[in-house]
Amino acid sequence: MPAELITRFKNITPDGGVIELVVWRVPTPVPPTEHGFKYRAVYAKGDVRIVGFDNERGKGDHCHLDGQELPYTFTGVDQLVEDFIAAVAARRTT
Repeated sequence: MPAELITRFKNITPDGGVIELVVWRVPTPVPPTEHGFKYRAVYAKGDVRIVGFDNERGKGDHCHLDGQELPYTFTGVDQLVEDFIAAVAARRTT
């Protein structure tokens, strides 16, 4: 089974920020995760990543908030979207 795009969203905010979310269902989990999704979500302004969620090979599920990399517990795509939206909303100034 090839990777299947689940959702893709990209928005440019009035202040020049970029909000983007991409989720794929993958045939084999991305190590060390055990779920079948590959995802990346980012809110950046200029060259600065303010919020990021991803599951990079070798690192697993994690998030980037205010310049820190923290563990993230992935429980499903819907919760990922909610968590990402909440993190972005908490940090947007416009």
